[in-house]
Amino acid sequence: MKYAFYPGCVAKGGAPELYDSTMLVTQALGIELEELTGASCTGAGVLSERNPELADTLNARTFAMAEKLGLPLMNVCSTCHGVMSQANARLKKDPAYLARVNKHLAPEGLQYQGTTEIKHLLWVLMEDVGLDAIKAKITKPLGDLKAAPFYGCYIVRPSWVLGYDEMPQRKRYLEDLIEALGAESVEYSGKDKCCGFPIFTMNRDNSLKMTGTHLLEAQDKGADFMVTPCPLCHLNLDGSQVEASNAVKAHLDMPVLHLSQLVGVALGIQPQALGLGKNMVNTRRLVEQFAKL
Repeated sequence: MKYAFYPGCVAKGGAPELYDSTMLVTQALGIELEELTGASCTGAGVLSERNPELADTLNARTFAMAEKLGLPLMNVCSTCHGVMSQANARLKKDPAYLARVNKHLAPEGLQYQGTTEIKHLLWVLMEDVGLDAIKAKITKPLGDLKAAPFYGCYIVRPSWVLGYDEMPQRKRYLEDLIEALGAESVEYSGKDKCCGFPIFTMNRDNSLKMTGTHLLEAQDKGADFMVTPCPLCHLNLDGSQVEASNAVKAHLDMPVLHLSQLVGVALGIQPQALGLGKNMVNTRRLVEQFAKL
């Protein structure tokens, strides 16, 4: 299995431990990655809203790089995945629009033909590697630990762009993977809702209430930690907990792991190598639990 790899901004900047854990996990599972070091940001947020064609051109440029390699494109971020998937749908639907975008790419010698397949690491693990192959590599089953799944907005909607109509099982991939690793998946209503990050700078109070509400619900349901396939959700749910505690008037103490970190633990990779010492919410108690597995 080989993929063109798009790590995204956060995994290469704000939380580089997520890049490190992804590289360790993919190597352990026999997944070969060719990183697209020249790729740019997806334009999620302000750029996409202010200049959609520019954002689509940036994404088409990345797709063309992967297409040139003849490889599917893998990312590790729910936000990147959603933005890329929507851009790809627009480009493939409208040949005239794709031709116009390709004119912007021409000075670089790039052209996108519309053939690149985009997959998040979660989908790669579930659809390409498969649970049986993952289970065969597990050296530290997660025992009686309880994990609260948190998908992030962009990997679950719009469903028709993300293939949920054809593959409804994707709605439970995170829960199914958690259980395959030996942990118990905690059911709670906030698992597929927004973490609050997109409105943090516009409406800080409501953003923190959203963050705190999800964390508190998971905590009240007995979760030992939260796991997300989105680095932006990871940053927000982990880094905003002190302020979120004040927003919901409750003490929050919920370690938040990226998907790659959780899989890495079950594969026997040392927590330190996976960057669990770099979380904002102290993971010492959780790491001690992992050590007893």
